[in-house]
Amino acid sequence: MARRRFFVDRIHDNRAELTGDDARHLARVLRAETGQRYEISDNHRACLAEISALTARSVTFRILETLPPPPPAPEITLYAALFKFDRFEWLIEKATELGVSQLVPVNAERTETGLAAAAAKRVERWRKIARESSQQSRRLRLPEISPVLPLADALADTSPHRFVLEEQAGAPPLMQSLPPIGATDKLALLIGPEGGWTDRERALALGAGWHPVSLGANILRAETAAIAAQAILSQAYHKVS
Repeated sequence: MARRRFFVDRIHDNRAELTGDDARHLARVLRAETGQRYEISDNHRACLAEISALTARSVTFRILETLPPPPPAPEITLYAALFKFDRFEWLIEKATELGVSQLVPVNAERTETGLAAAAAKRVERWRKIARESSQQSRRLRLPEISPVLPLADALADTSPHRFVLEEQAGAPPLMQSLPPIGATDKLALLIGPEGGWTDRERALALGAGWHPVSLGANILRAETAAIAAQAILSQAYHKVS
């Protein structure tokens, strides 16, 4: 059985400290004891560590060894037009499991009125969801969860390969449009809102150099499209360590 992984603020002098909700969960729920071993990450390297001391509020680890890093893969930025928060949180959780590097909420023309303003108060909650999902999926690094951007700012992304999901007929499949392994270190993916893109938004995306791609003939819900696309990217660039 794989060891649980936790994120710490830093690893220094072969020691690290876990505090906050994660420490309370480890101490009270998992009933951890000194001498038990877990994996920890400081967002740069993962280590096997042993609990050297714990209280109800903090857990101190002694580093035993640095673990091998995962194989390199492109950084993937997912721009997702805002939709209802319960489903958007599900998107964050699953995209994190699938390896997204950065997730940026986008205010599109068909985004429900008020969501963008309300989203500003949700960012910290979304980061907590991403942290929990990162620990569950044993990621090395936490994804960046950004504040909401207007579409025009999202389209200014400078990744060498940028794809916008298009539900209208004629766009090539995403899988067939990807650069080969090793040909890029950054990708950006843009997911539209419920109701799809407006003609003006399509023109803006094309003018900014984004490439329309398709996930097939069926019309998918926004969160389904986002996760399906992220899964394709994750599998396309997966390397066996």
